[in-house]
Amino acid sequence: MGCSFHQQTERHAAEVTFIEHIFRQRFGGAPEVVAEAPGRVNVIGEHTDYNGGFVLPVAIDRTVAVAAAPVTGARVRAYATAFDARDEWLIDAPRRTGRREWRDYVRSVAWALLDTGHELRGADLAIAGNVPLGSGLSSSAALEVAVAGALCAVSAIELGPKQLALLGQKAENQFVGIQSGVMDQLASACSRAGHALLIDCQSLELDYVPLPGDVAVVVVDSKVPRRLGDTPYNQRREECAAAARALGVASLRDAAIRDVERLADPLRRRARHVVLENQRVLEAVEALRSRDRARLGALMYASHASLREDFEVSTTELDLLVELASRTELVVGARLTGAGFGGCTVNLVDGEAVAGFEVGVVQTYREKTGLPAEMFVCRAVDGLRTSRV
Repeated sequence: MGCSFHQQTERHAAEVTFIEHIFRQRFGGAPEVVAEAPGRVNVIGEHTDYNGGFVLPVAIDRTVAVAAAPVTGARVRAYATAFDARDEWLIDAPRRTGRREWRDYVRSVAWALLDTGHELRGADLAIAGNVPLGSGLSSSAALEVAVAGALCAVSAIELGPKQLALLGQKAENQFVGIQSGVMDQLASACSRAGHALLIDCQSLELDYVPLPGDVAVVVVDSKVPRRLGDTPYNQRREECAAAARALGVASLRDAAIRDVERLADPLRRRARHVVLENQRVLEAVEALRSRDRARLGALMYASHASLREDFEVSTTELDLLVELASRTELVVGARLTGAGFGGCTVNLVDGEAVAGFEVGVVQTYREKTGLPAEMFVCRAVDGLRTSRV
């Protein structure tokens, strides 16, 4: 389980070498910059970010890398290895395809930079990554942040990581049309190795919470895919906004549980999840800092139950993964992570028990469902890194 710092450095160097090779192969020259942004797994705090609440994600060692070079003229040429597909457009006129595909996410970042008054140069972009697609590990946010880092670098635009995260959210909300909160982009841009990132999504204040070295962050991909545009995700956002209006508050961050209980369903259950989930996040931070593993685990299981029953975003497959984890020795806690409707679970597992976890949870799940679930033992890594080649 895990790898040494030397091995981690070698692996990162190999990934950079790979994207440079792809760039040379596709565009016939060398890139000037490589921007690399991680995916994320959320320890706790689901569907609270767009309600102005608290979240506790971890950036993981699954990344999207973009190699880039400026070009003469006003065109952008992009190639994505994951789809073996190309795209081309005028840098000052990015247009939606209407299909919410990878091209839209790349173009959306250019649009957001232009819309906020920045001038962009034409560029060639090669894109590769190993964040599993459609699994709830924020491959889209990693793509947005990496593309933003690359375009800013070739256009001599200086923006801090928090600004890049907000640009990514603007791109996804207003261009792609997915009403995501800002957690994913902030985690991808601003995280710190070895830490979870506590985000106050109202003030955008960040705090770094050390993760215990003897506990592994294990992600299990249920292999139940989902695209947020094809799920009730936006409906859940609308229900939360309706609940806030009914309560007379700006967002559910400001709601009191006693008032929430007066609402009619389903708004009552949606709001109850958000209000209690915010409390769970803050309690989980304290549990991490005091190394109270039992309390942390109980909070994770309570979060999953709330997502299943009150927010109704779980699936029978995700429920099975969490149930199996809860019955497995030396598992601290488990819950679905991401928006739900499929995707992954996050599990905190004693470092010496990962092999037993794979047998007791992943293999059993495969046998019961026939789905080829995949397990990732993740490291908490830094956010966006942009380097000159």
